Amino acid sequence: MNNILAEKEAYQYVLNPDLSTIDWDNVLHLFQEVNWKHRIAEEIAKAFKLSTTTLFVYHEEKIIAFGRVIGDGRYYAMLADIVVDPAYQGKGLGKYLVTRLNNQLENYHFVNLSAAPGADDFYKSMGWKKQTTAFIWPQGPKQLRQHCEPEK
Repeated sequence: MNNILAEKEAYQYVLNPDLSTIDWDNVLHLFQEVNWKHRIAEEIAKAFKLSTTTLFVYHEEKIIAFGRVIGDGRYYAMLADIVVDPAYQGKGLGKYLVTRLNNQLENYHFVNLSAAPGADDFYKSMGWKKQTTAFIWPQGPKQLRQHCEPEK
């Protein structure tokens, strides 16, 4: 379903595109640009294909931002992989991605996201709240350091 949402400042917003048309090497490059380096293009494509909702932003036919929702269709959903090319940050694209994806999740019981280190203020500025009951099973020392409270 190739649903063009809007055209603003020469950006094209595409909700749930035909994922076979996506340049996954470009998506991998954007992950690397925001320092999320441990990704493989084929695995990214598989993850997006298993997602509930995907959203891509193009400028001059090149992907410059994207995000997705992982969900069960009713009770639980998580926004994931909210990425904006650093050259395009500060133009409202991240806010658009988060808002548009979140708007797809009416009547869900729980909607959450895992923020990249340092992104707290960005999400709080849009009304997201820190959850007191969320837990993570760290997948290594870096994740433990970046996403977990210090042990007391």
